[in-house]
Amino acid sequence: MGYFERALLAAVVIGAGAGFVGALVVLRRRTFFAQALTHATYPGAVAAAALGLSVPFGAAVASVAIVAIVVAIARVRHQGAQVAAGIVLTGGFAAGALLQALIPGIPVRPETLLVGSILTVGDADIALAAAVLVGAVALVTAFGPRIAFSTFDPGGFRAAGFREWPVELLVLGLTAASVVSSLPAVGAILAIALIAAPAAAARAVVSTYRGVLLAAPVIGAASGVIGVLASRALAVAAGPAIALAATAFFLVALGGSQLRRLPSRRAPIPVETAEDARIA
Repeated sequence: MGYFERALLAAVVIGAGAGFVGALVVLRRRTFFAQALTHATYPGAVAAAALGLSVPFGAAVASVAIVAIVVAIARVRHQGAQVAAGIVLTGGFAAGALLQALIPGIPVRPETLLVGSILTVGDADIALAAAVLVGAVALVTAFGPRIAFSTFDPGGFRAAGFREWPVELLVLGLTAASVVSSLPAVGAILAIALIAAPAAAARAVVSTYRGVLLAAPVIGAASGVIGVLASRALAVAAGPAIALAATAFFLVALGGSQLRRLPSRRAPIPVETAEDARIA
């Protein structure tokens, strides 16, 4: 398999996985956390590259620590998940930039870590993305009703005697896995576009929970393929092209949904006056 065909396959697998997990992120309103996670895995990726280890492995280790920090801060009184995500976003990315400056001669170019390089992905990267996709589908299939209950009626979910933290931890874990598997394609900065935009586009045109879960992976895979093809045709970086393709899907879906909500303009029905009635 040539490098371009491998890039297309990676785009399909990574885009589908990011779109599927992104559906949970968008529906549960955890987009800001996902953005924080994408930025905060940067120091792990830099450290792994400096040590000659796999970049996704370093990002995975960092993501585990980040999830633990976010959960710990969110449980502190007068704090919350948004505060924790904001701290992690800025602190994590700053730590990555500092490590990059302090460690000379990193074998991976910084822009590759930031915006990805899908044309250089290997079989291990594709296998990781496929494992994340299959695992996410299996977990959502197994716990789908409980996830939906917690997502759309959290008060009723708690009143029914269920604990919300296992579902929240599951979604956070899937988000972290999706971010890590997306790094080779779109990097630490642009991963949020591939996670959030396809799901947001699906939500704009589909009104059901199951429909969003089905449509988002398709849009994510299509965004990846279109981005890779555009990068080859226009001689531009593939990561930004994929992110822009996902953004374009969202804008088109949002515009179409708004047009459907406009009231139809019908010709006014003439009102029969008393004089008309007498003439008739």
